Amino acid sequence: MFWKHSTPVIVLSHFQAKECLQAQQAGLDQVESSLDLNRSRQTLLLNEVGLQLPDGHHLSWDQLGLIASEENKCFRWDAGNLAEIRVFSEHTNWLRSLYPTPSAPTTLVSGTPMHRIKNTDPLRDTLAKIKAARPTGQVLDTATGLGYTAIEAAKLAEQVTTVELDPAALEICRLNPWSQDLFDNPKISLLVGDVFDVVEEADSSRFSTIIHDPPVFSLAGDLYSTDFYRELYRVLTHRGRLFHYIGDPDSKSGQGVTRGVIKRLGEAGFERIKRRPEAFGVLAFKTS
Repeated sequence: MFWKHSTPVIVLSHFQAKECLQAQQAGLDQVESSLDLNRSRQTLLLNEVGLQLPDGHHLSWDQLGLIASEENKCFRWDAGNLAEIRVFSEHTNWLRSLYPTPSAPTTLVSGTPMHRIKNTDPLRDTLAKIKAARPTGQVLDTATGLGYTAIEAAKLAEQVTTVELDPAALEICRLNPWSQDLFDNPKISLLVGDVFDVVEEADSSRFSTIIHDPPVFSLAGDLYSTDFYRELYRVLTHRGRLFHYIGDPDSKSGQGVTRGVIKRLGEAGFERIKRRPEAFGVLAFKTS
């Protein structure tokens, strides 16, 4: 199943709402802020009703106060309606929501952030993975999430195939301004399905780079299995590379998972397996 086309939306978090409220308190009639979670900035008008929007509606001061008070949420404005960006997945039984940062937002899956946000942000987290993977040619991104990996990989590669298991994740993507290139970039092919099945059906030696960023081991153990790694090895070209995101290598759980991943990658045929702690993962190569 392929997904394409996106519709621009107005999305705000407490960062933008607080800018508007501070401008009001200062007696200003305009503010430099954003309607797309700081992906872009523009001058917006303020009046006694609230924040004037391009569609002629207003976000009232009460609504802006509500947004400002919810520091873990992002809100969508659509045709006069304000709603938190949150989706319950009937496919996985996971609750997904968009979580704001000063940079690109991350998504919370049952309360757990899907990007590193401590001493970094989701965009820098993604760029660290890209720097480690150095994607070229045909790229497989095994877990779409918010699409940041696919979007950044497409800036370097010929084509990116990205796979998402949960349609609810793509509902969040469609409402996230930072995810729109996922739908608009012709170099990105977005598939909905189980990546294990997608890889099994793929031709051998199809991809020159694989970026494997699965959910945590407890949620997706099959994506850390020797059988799956053998399939990834098969679909890689000769001298192709795999970057495998694991998580904090210094944590107790991260140390154990990393050791297991390195062992199983070797059993699957990968060589020159290197820890990349700055990107919270390991890099491995197909050399034979």
